[in-house]
Amino acid sequence: MADASHPHLDTGRAGIILAGGRSTRFGGIDKATATVGGQPMIHRVAASLDPVVDELVVNCRAEQRDSLAGALLDFDVRFAEDAHPDRGPVFGLRTALRETSAEYAAVLPTDMPLVPSGFISHLFGRLQGGAGVVPRVSETTQPLPAVVHCRAAEVACTDTIRAGDDRLQTVMSALDATVLDDREVEAHAGTHAFHNVNSFDDLRALAARR
Repeated sequence: MADASHPHLDTGRAGIILAGGRSTRFGGIDKATATVGGQPMIHRVAASLDPVVDELVVNCRAEQRDSLAGALLDFDVRFAEDAHPDRGPVFGLRTALRETSAEYAAVLPTDMPLVPSGFISHLFGRLQGGAGVVPRVSETTQPLPAVVHCRAAEVACTDTIRAGDDRLQTVMSALDATVLDDREVEAHAGTHAFHNVNSFDDLRALAARR
């Protein structure tokens, strides 16, 4: 289990969970705490990251913190609260990156609960001194999950924000992120691992698939 108070300086890896969205298609319910297989989604995401990182950082809105902390009692977590909520995932990522002193970070959204730890470990292995790694799934390059160089990613987030852009794709392009092809992704995870839960229909489809 990651312990934020005793970082492993030989690896310097953070796990970042982006959880600050409003979950508008969930009828006002925070999807981070919606259950999948009897566990809150954010718990499952943390469980995927925890074995391969040295600390966990959760980006969220201030009013989410108590409920998310309750869902993450099994983990040592640092919260990075949005000073200005509802500014989008690039702001959220920059907030989280500023909260860690790790050299590298794996980034996952709270609504992608099936990504296996082994795939995250593979992303770290494929960074190879670069600034970012992302997967291509079904012939489409995805901005998440990603592994990034923290300081380079923070700069890319700032530049993206200053340009009036709120897309994580722009950040990954600025990092010239390595893109894993579909075959490599399938070998280490399978496309089902990237099921994204945006609505109750998505949640039901995920439950039926498991």
